[in-house]
Order: sequence, then structure tokens, then C-alpha cells
Amino acid sequence: MSVLAAFMAPHPPLIVPAVGKGGEKQIVATTKAYERVADEAAALRPDIVIITSPHAVMYADYFHISPGDGAKGSFARFGAPEVRFSETYDTELVDMICRLADAEGLPAGTMGERDAALDHGTMVPLWFLRQKYTGGRLVRIGLSGLPLADHYRLGQIIAKAASETGKRVVLIASGDLSHKLQAHGPYGFSPEGPVYDSRIMDVCGRAAFGELFDFDETFCDKAAECGHRSFVVMAGALDGRRVKATVLSHQDVTGVGYGVCTFYPEGEDESRRFLHAYLKKQEKDCLLKAEAGDPYVRLARASVESWVTRRERIALPEDLPAEMTSRKAGAFVSIHKNGQLRGCIGTIAPTRDNVAEEIAGNAVSACSRDPRFRPVAVDELKYLEISVDVLGEPEPVASPAELDVKRYGVIVSSGSRRGLLLPDLEGVDTVEEQIRIARQKGGIGEREPYRLQRFEVVRHH
Repeated sequence: MSVLAAFMAPHPPLIVPAVGKGGEKQIVATTKAYERVADEAAALRPDIVIITSPHAVMYADYFHISPGDGAKGSFARFGAPEVRFSETYDTELVDMICRLADAEGLPAGTMGERDAALDHGTMVPLWFLRQKYTGGRLVRIGLSGLPLADHYRLGQIIAKAASETGKRVVLIASGDLSHKLQAHGPYGFSPEGPVYDSRIMDVCGRAAFGELFDFDETFCDKAAECGHRSFVVMAGALDGRRVKATVLSHQDVTGVGYGVCTFYPEGEDESRRFLHAYLKKQEKDCLLKAEAGDPYVRLARASVESWVTRRERIALPEDLPAEMTSRKAGAFVSIHKNGQLRGCIGTIAPTRDNVAEEIAGNAVSACSRDPRFRPVAVDELKYLEISVDVLGEPEPVASPAELDVKRYGVIVSSGSRRGLLLPDLEGVDTVEEQIRIARQKGGIGEREPYRLQRFEVVRHH
């Protein structure tokens, strides 16, 4: 068998009457839609219910999958300890997912359990389902900080595992929408919030899953969405299939978006290989950008490619502009893949004989020694976007009033500790944010005194 159906469902604890204590009445439409999801899921009599939850164990670079034979949980932290669950995990399917992920180089598995208790992103869907259907074992899967493409790949692996084990599987993509829809809501209002909700309900209502990749990370962060990665995993589980999609409800009365949709696969459709199409487009776009890059970027890319493919540092090309070989300056090399940072290393002040050597050296470090990321692999090269920032001389400033987040980078210093942030970064919109991030990067506490410096850069794409 394969994935029989998938459901997009939110997880507000208040929808459980013992938690809401009457507050659930404000989201009656969501409750009714959820009950229909439970009815439809129960009618399928699945062997396994997979729930992808944003509130399960989450790592930046790893998908955590439910370990062991089972787990328990309750709504005690929401004031309803009497609402409890004891679920049995399907270890056969978990093992198959782990084996397939390992074979495809996707970092996923059962290691790293920090809290064995079921989370509310899992328990809210279970609360509805278990009133209608007590059969079927559970598989709980956490999300990660990995790119959307990897979440889609995980969904593809889930579908393949279901097919190879012959299990009847229903997948519930647990996730709220924007948390910033109303000024009176618990998280306030952001203009990106309603836009996100409108877009995601439209995309899911049409089962236009390829468009899930078009949601920019910064936009999603500003909208404070919760379930986007969950929805992408679900889309991957339905890859290459025609899908009948039905929107059951959408509400935003609490300031948080709750969307409920059903998805039924109806047959194979090669035109719906959305990850394949997305990666082809990314490859083409990256190639065009690489061909249009100036000598600074071409040098950085050549350094990265040489190191990743041969572990060799390149000799500087003889045709470099004189400005790259006759002057010294600090430089940062930034690497992005599929819209996400993949590595960034630089020097505040020059450490080599000229800018060209500075770029070549930092490019190697960015692809292989950034402690936040694993080294870049050969098969990633065609998806990389590389930029170079050449720094001007830092100058001291007396106060944040002399900074400009678009024009100047900032260096925050306290004793021997320093944190730097480049200017004009996506998602960094205020001087206060810029200083805060730079301070954190330098390990400088909020109450510690610090000095400010600013610098300009010339950015090469």
C-alpha cells in the first residue's frame, strides 16, 4: 500500500474542551472540520497514523523519528491532566523510513530523544481521531531546520516506506498557520500574517504543492507560521500523484490561523514531481547567476569547487583585475543553497597579501569550516549561490543613531570578544536587531558594556 490520504490540521490545545473550558466555542468551524477529518481517517481504517509535528523534538540538521515501542502524554501542562494518551509506535515502518533515509543521505533517525512524552502538536489530532478510531499504530516525526527540499524528500521516503512495508498509512500534517493575524492576539499583528494564511490556503486548496517552495524563509518568519514544513513533508508523501484537495475550514479569530484540508491521491501524474521541477529550476538559476558573476564571485566559486571536488586550493588566476591583487581588505564569502545560508566565513581586517587571496581562503573556509554546517558535498555545488562582501575600514561610532542597517555593517566589541554583522541582510530590518544579533554572535550579554564600530561593504553577487 501507500499513503491513503493526508490531512492538514492545526493543534490549538484550547480546541479540547477540558483545556478550552468554553474557549473552544470561538473556533466551532475548526472543530467541525476536525471531526470530519477524524471521520474520514477512521473510515480508511489505517494500519498506521503518521503525524508530523512542529512541537516534537526538532534539530537544525536532523529529522527526529519516534524511537522505542511507544509513548504517553497528557494535557497536564494545559490544565487538563485527565486527558491522556498511551500510543504504540510502529517500529517496522520507523525502521524502514530510517533505512531509506540513510540510503539517500537524508539525516533522519531515532537518535536524540529529549522528551519522550507526546507533544500537543501530536495529541490534538489524536484527541479527535481516537474518539472515532482506536486502531492503527502511531509514527511521530519532528521537523528540522533543513531546507524545504529536504522536508519534501522526507515525505517521498515516507511514501516509499509505506509502499515497501505494505502498510495502510494516513498522514496528518499538524501545523497552525500564522500566529500574527490580530493585534489582540497573543503574538500581536504582522502584515505578513494574513498574506501567509491567504496564500497557504489557496495553495493547499488547489493542491499546488510546487508553490510551497515559493514561500521565502524571511516572509515565513515574519508571519510566524508554524506548520509550513509539516505541509511540505505531506506534499512530498503525495509526490507524483493526482490529488483531490478539499478545504474544510479556515479561522483566524484568536489571532492564530487554523486551516483544515483533506487530500486524497487518485493516481500517478508525472507532471506533479514538484521537487524534481524545483531543483531543475534552482540549478538553472544558479548556473545563470554563476555565469553572470564578476571576478570576485568567480574566484570564490572556483575556490569552493576546487576544494569540494579535489581538496585543493587554487592558484590565483593571472587575469584578475589589479584592484584584487594590489590592495588588502577584509572579505566575507557567503554561500546559500535553496535560499538558505549554507556557510559564511570572513575576516574583519586583512590577513593575507591581497583581496584575492583573502577571498580564495575564506571561500574554502565557508564551504568546509563553518561550525554551523556540515561541509559542502559535491552534489550540492550546482545549487549554490555565492556572494562576496569586501569590507571597508571599520570606524568607531558613539551611538546606534550613527548606524544604518542597510548601509553599514556593525561590529560589537566587549573586551576581546567581537561580533560582526554585515549590512543589508534579509530579515534584519532595524539597527536594534542588527546590534542584538552581532552581540549574540560575539557572546556578549545584554547588560555588558560594549563598543560599536561601523563599516561599509562592496557586495559582489
